[in-house]
Amino acid sequence: MASQRLKNIALLSTHGYFDPVPQLGQTDTGGQVVYVLELAKSIARTGINVDIYTRWFDKSKKQIDPVPDNPGVRVIRVPAGKWEFIPKEFIYDVLPELADNMIGFIRNNHLSYDLYHGHYVDAGIVAVDVAKVFQKPCFFTAHSLGAWKRDQMGGDPLEMEKKFNFNHRISEELRVFSTVNAQSVTTDLQREKLFDLYNFKADNIVTIPPGVDVHRFHLPDKGDINIRSVLPDKYIYCLSRIDTNKGHDLLLEAFALVIKEIKNIDLVIGGGSPKPKQRELGVFAKMRTIIKEKNMEEKVKIIGYVADEDMAANYQQSELFVLPSLFEPFGMTTQEAMACGRPVVASKFGGIRNVINIDENGILIDPKNPEEFANAMIKLLTNNTFSDKIGKAAYKTIQDEYSWEAIAQRHLTFYQAY
Repeated sequence: MASQRLKNIALLSTHGYFDPVPQLGQTDTGGQVVYVLELAKSIARTGINVDIYTRWFDKSKKQIDPVPDNPGVRVIRVPAGKWEFIPKEFIYDVLPELADNMIGFIRNNHLSYDLYHGHYVDAGIVAVDVAKVFQKPCFFTAHSLGAWKRDQMGGDPLEMEKKFNFNHRISEELRVFSTVNAQSVTTDLQREKLFDLYNFKADNIVTIPPGVDVHRFHLPDKGDINIRSVLPDKYIYCLSRIDTNKGHDLLLEAFALVIKEIKNIDLVIGGGSPKPKQRELGVFAKMRTIIKEKNMEEKVKIIGYVADEDMAANYQQSELFVLPSLFEPFGMTTQEAMACGRPVVASKFGGIRNVINIDENGILIDPKNPEEFANAMIKLLTNNTFSDKIGKAAYKTIQDEYSWEAIAQRHLTFYQAY
């Protein structure tokens, strides 16, 4: 593609709730949706049209849904299977129909794309089939690796297989890896895991990290909304999807040690669906059990779904941000907090470790070690000079290296190289 001027690109993200304005916290709807939307918008600003294909399972949604204030970017929903949500672990049965219907939609609407780029294994499966029919290049970003997630989460193998369908996912990932023109990984660590866990090595793998909307997530200024009426005066902040691998229980265990040393600090845990389903409700219930056992009812605020307009302010007014995940391919909320100048304490098991230099622009910890986790938070809360230094360095790291404009250009170079 080196000599071809790109005009139209199709991105695929087929699971979860994919909307032009993302409803983050819905089941299977988190950082990947932000990633794909922001990548599409940044590419479109270079003059290339980008359509994002996803599965259509809610009849109340429009099939063709333009992204507001972003000419050249559309979300296109393609029906497959029953009109109902399907968790990503069990979406495989409808993917052949999704590919066939996507091919039909493209033909019926006389569309033409220079390339197809699938995000996550389910979209990769569809992208491979569609690109083959139209004889166009196909690219892939896994975002999360099934074998790595299985390795990190542990648990009873039979129960975990029943819950996450790992064996099928891993076999499909291998097929996609070996079929696409090229693939990107979000961290060098992911590239290592491709070899260690899949025995897969190739010269068409490129590392491109997620970006940050630096126009939205930035240092606080006088014009920013003050939200202290609803949040504590001094708080540690955690924001993520509500799932078993996010480490909320580990955070609570560590926070119980923090408040033995520091009395005037609260913990705010945000994230989740506007209408939580059973899986999320189970995680919330476990959190509340720990909070009660540790007598922390007055110190921990679980605020649930965070509206788009509150995202930046929640970061900006926190004392520090924590990411306690046992498994986290990257951790985009950590980057957003860093863009707001907040010091972060993040799990060393996530891809964010490629962004953070310990004690320079953040702190990496083992979330399973409550003393280590607690001591990192205490260090930032009790040493203002150190905390300010970390926050300023975090802000500079994101500004210099991780704006979505820079990441979009890296993708265009990636496409043209293959």
